[in-house]
Amino acid sequence: MRKLRLRLCLVIALSVLASRSLLAEPSYTVSVATDRTDAIYETCDEVRFLIQVRKGDEPVTTGQVRYVLNEDGVHPLDDGAVQLSDKPAVVSGRMDKPGFLRCQATWQPDAGKPVMAMAGAAISPTKITPSLPVPDDFDAFWADQKAKLAQVPMDPKLTPVDNPDPAVECFDVQLNCLGGAPVSGYFARPKDAKPKSLPAILWVHGAGVRSSTLYGALNGAKQGMLSMDINAHGIPNGKPGKFYEDLAAGALKEYRIQGRESRETVYFLGMFLRLIRAIDFLASQPQWDGKVVAVIGHSQGGGQALAAGGLDPRVTVIAAGVPAICDHTGQAVGRINGWPKLVPNGSDGKPEPASLEASRYVDAMNMASRCKADAIVSVGFIDTTCPATTCYAAYNQLQGKKQMINEPTMGHTAPPHIQKAFLDWILAHVRERSGG
Repeated sequence: MRKLRLRLCLVIALSVLASRSLLAEPSYTVSVATDRTDAIYETCDEVRFLIQVRKGDEPVTTGQVRYVLNEDGVHPLDDGAVQLSDKPAVVSGRMDKPGFLRCQATWQPDAGKPVMAMAGAAISPTKITPSLPVPDDFDAFWADQKAKLAQVPMDPKLTPVDNPDPAVECFDVQLNCLGGAPVSGYFARPKDAKPKSLPAILWVHGAGVRSSTLYGALNGAKQGMLSMDINAHGIPNGKPGKFYEDLAAGALKEYRIQGRESRETVYFLGMFLRLIRAIDFLASQPQWDGKVVAVIGHSQGGGQALAAGGLDPRVTVIAAGVPAICDHTGQAVGRINGWPKLVPNGSDGKPEPASLEASRYVDAMNMASRCKADAIVSVGFIDTTCPATTCYAAYNQLQGKKQMINEPTMGHTAPPHIQKAFLDWILAHVRERSGG
C-alpha cells in the first residue's frame, strides 16, 4: 500500500510539472536588422535599423523599445525609445567616417528581466585605416628577434602518439625557442609520404590555457598535409584538466597583459616567436613540398595567423577568423581597441605611454601590412570581443589576394560554414600552387 501511494504521488507530481510546462508563458524575443541584407553602407548614408518584439510567435504591437546607437561599442551617438506597432519600429542613424554603427534595442516586459538584441552596420569598412602607423623600427626590431631565434638550436623531440587513423602517424613535438617557453604541439603526417610531396599547415589556438589538440593535427594530415597544432603557451600537452586550470589561475593568469610595459617583455612576443619556430620545424621536414605553408586560427588564433603571415615570408596562405590582437592603439584616436585591450589608461584617462608604444610591435594590424600571403578573414558585425572595426583595420593592410567573410548578425564565434570556407580556401591555394 505504501509503495502504491508513493507511485500515485509521483504520477501526480509529474502531471503537475507537465501541466505547468504546457501552460508556461511564451518568452519574449527582440530582433534588430538593417534595411540592407549585407548591412554595408557608405559614409553619410542613412542606416535604418528595423526592430521587432515577439512573444512566442506573436508580434508585440504596443509599448516602447529603448535603443542606443553607438560607434562599435564606443561613442554613444543617439538613444531614445520607439513605439511598437504592427510594422517594425525604425531607428535611423548615420556616420560621417568609416567604421561600424551598432544598434542595441532593449524591451522591458511587465514582469521579468529586460530582453536585448543588437545589429551592426558596416560604414565604408574597406576605408578603415590604422589608428597609428607602423613604428619606424618595426622591421629592424623583428629582424633582430628572428636573428636571435635562429641562433637557438631547434632540437626537436618527437614522441609517437596513438591516433585512430592507421593512415596517419602522429607525434607530440617539443621545440626549443626564445621567449621563455618551447613550442609544444601535435604533429601529424600521412604515412609513407614521398619527399617534397606535401604542403604544410599550422593550426593555432584562441585565448585560454589548454593542451594542443590531436584533432587539428589529424584534420590537416587527412587532407594530405604536414599538419601541426600548437598550443599558445608552450605548455605540455595531454595533461589532466586540473593541470591547465592551475596554470590559468597561476603563472598564466591574465597572460594577455603580462609584460605589456615593454616590447622586450610583452607576452605576445614569445607567442609570435613560437609561430616562426613551428614553421621552422614544418619547413625542415623532408616531405615538405617547399611551396605551401598555411596558418589557420580564430580569435587569438586569427591574430596569430596574421602575425605569422607578416613575420614569415614562407607563409603562403592564412585563414584568420574574427582576429584578435588587432589595433591595440585604437583608443589613442578615439576608436575601440581589439582584444585583449592591451593598453591601459593612465590616471589622466589617456592610454598609458609605455604600454601604448610596446603594443605597436605586437599588433597583428601592423603584421598584416607585411603579409603578402593569400588571406581569408571573417568578421562579425556585432562582435564585442574582437570588434569589427579592429578586424577591418588589420584586413585592409593585407598585401596579397584576400577575401573577407562579412557576417552582419554574428558575434564572436567560428561557425561550421566559416570553418569550411577557410579549409576550402586553403585547399584551393594548395591546388593552385601545385598546378593541380
